[in-house]
Amino acid sequence: MELTIGFIGNPNCGKTTLFNDYTGANLKVANYPGVTVEKVEGSIIKEGTKIHLVDLPGAYSLTSYTLEERVTRSFILSDECDVVINVIDASTLERSLYLTLQLLELGKPVVVALNMMDIVKKRGMEIDLHRLPEMLGIPVIPVSARKREGLDILLHAAIHHKDQNRPDRLIHEHDYVSKHRHHHHEEYAMVYSDKIEDKIDDIIADLKDNYQGVVNERFLALKVLEGDEEILKKFDRLKEYAPMQDEIINEKYAFIEEVIKEVLLYKEKSDALTQKADRILTHKVWGFVIFLVVMALVFFLTFTIGDYIKSYFELALNVLNEGLSNLFDYLNVSSAIKSLVIDGIVSGVGVVITFLPNITILFLALAFLEDSGYMSRVAYIMEGIMSKLGLSGRAFIPMLLGFGCTVPAIMASRTLENHKDRLKVMLVTPFMSCNARLTIYILFSEMFFKSYAMIVAYSMYVIGLLVAILASWIIHLLDRKKSANYLIIELPEYKMPDLHTVGIYVWDKVKDYVIKAGTTIFVATIIIWLLLNLGPNGFGDMQNSFAALLSKKIAFLFAPIGLGFWQIVVALIAGISAKEVVVSSCAVLFGIANASSIDGMNSFLSALNAIGFESINALCLMVFSLLYIPCVATLATIYRESKSLKWTLLEGLFQLVVAYLVTLLIYQAYLLFV
Repeated sequence: MELTIGFIGNPNCGKTTLFNDYTGANLKVANYPGVTVEKVEGSIIKEGTKIHLVDLPGAYSLTSYTLEERVTRSFILSDECDVVINVIDASTLERSLYLTLQLLELGKPVVVALNMMDIVKKRGMEIDLHRLPEMLGIPVIPVSARKREGLDILLHAAIHHKDQNRPDRLIHEHDYVSKHRHHHHEEYAMVYSDKIEDKIDDIIADLKDNYQGVVNERFLALKVLEGDEEILKKFDRLKEYAPMQDEIINEKYAFIEEVIKEVLLYKEKSDALTQKADRILTHKVWGFVIFLVVMALVFFLTFTIGDYIKSYFELALNVLNEGLSNLFDYLNVSSAIKSLVIDGIVSGVGVVITFLPNITILFLALAFLEDSGYMSRVAYIMEGIMSKLGLSGRAFIPMLLGFGCTVPAIMASRTLENHKDRLKVMLVTPFMSCNARLTIYILFSEMFFKSYAMIVAYSMYVIGLLVAILASWIIHLLDRKKSANYLIIELPEYKMPDLHTVGIYVWDKVKDYVIKAGTTIFVATIIIWLLLNLGPNGFGDMQNSFAALLSKKIAFLFAPIGLGFWQIVVALIAGISAKEVVVSSCAVLFGIANASSIDGMNSFLSALNAIGFESINALCLMVFSLLYIPCVATLATIYRESKSLKWTLLEGLFQLVVAYLVTLLIYQAYLLFV
């Protein structure tokens, strides 16, 4: 037997942690058919049943305002979904139950996973686990995603509840007496006033008379009364019914209040530690200062610990180079093949792999900050700055994601309801420095700025943030039709990060980095090697290769920004495939076997100095690499999200122009004052 279970819950409810507890790292990430919303899947065997688990997008409701809400609702209603597990943060029970009541109206079997009970106990509150399922009519299973408690019981309940479309025993104690012709209190957990129930009956009758094969008429009737655009497009005859959305929402919250009064004890108690911390961490001034300090600490760890571990990777790369060289000499392999493998593939891909410890530590730090609840505070404190600059406070969430990878950051712009605002966010988010650029910062800052390397690399992230803010402000000034957006975000409880969730996150990111090194960077390195070794005069004359001839003709364009070196021009062009390729290309271009090692960096530095490339040029290279055309994967994502080739090309041109102007300003200021 096979069973498909959909996991759904509010953001920060612990849903992903719980999902990862079941699936581990055995995840499959893809897009829903026809849309660009990601779905994460995993499969397990339990009680002789093959269970497909689907982690649905986090949502506060199922009203079809955003793409995520529409996709989630569509999946649950489809024949593909057999059971819904609604993950609830027990410490925010009142807010979480609104989504639960909407799920019950979808007509699918629902099981509640009551997570974070440890926080409830820490606050001194208690939840009546007998009364709550009586009032909702569905199983309520207390679980701890962090401690992996209650997992077997939850799946057992889901398996045995799969055919239960109607509530279990409902026990309510309402003060009012209904005069409605149906006694719905034995059928549904959420029963509305007689006025709304009468309208629901009228719409159900209309549906049966005019539409064939309609199922779950009560859900459809409620959506008609809520003015749901998606439903009204499908059932256009029902547009005549006056919307009653406010009344429905108010009555839902009235019932939730009734539930809370009966099941939640000592509600008045709160987490004093979180409140005290938020007085500082969400302060308008100190909150922003602390964020900068935290990110500085992250980079200190990335450099100090990362460089220590990286040294062992460099030793391994040296051993590999020497071993392959001796092997090829023994086998009498041609010099061309030997150069391709050692100078091209191993030097190019190898130097990127040596930065893996630094990248891993950066991912680890960001994962800890996210899972602890701190990143939500960062988005909150940036709301004031973003709104004054004409950018939605919501926009800082994808911008934060941009510190990891620009692709998911661009996809996160879907949280903005206004399409024009989404385009604005897509325009400035690539200025946030992704992890791929870190390899460039580490190599060139350590070569040219020595003890100040960490500060210089950290400044790139600050420059990217400032440029994004400035660009947003200029766009805001030029925009005649300004739209207002306000950030609505939950500030979750502070908690110790779950090591299992953090581990899966870091492993997933590191795996992607290694796969990129083995695919995109591998192919790009070979292409660069070929272009550098093939030319009109045949093989081996790098100075007159096709890449050199082309770059020498356009190098003059880069001279005003301090990058008028044909080797650097080649590396920057290659870097459009993936930003790490800038480093691997430089290793190939200058013939450095292990550019990230101490000996390799010394040789590289001597080669760069020989062509007149100095500290100011290194700084300009880092700034230009930070701001210029995003990688191919990002451009492809922008095209998918915007559905506009024109906008995608404009994005690339905009990034290039901004990069050129900022770098020009830095270099010319240096020439003027130094």
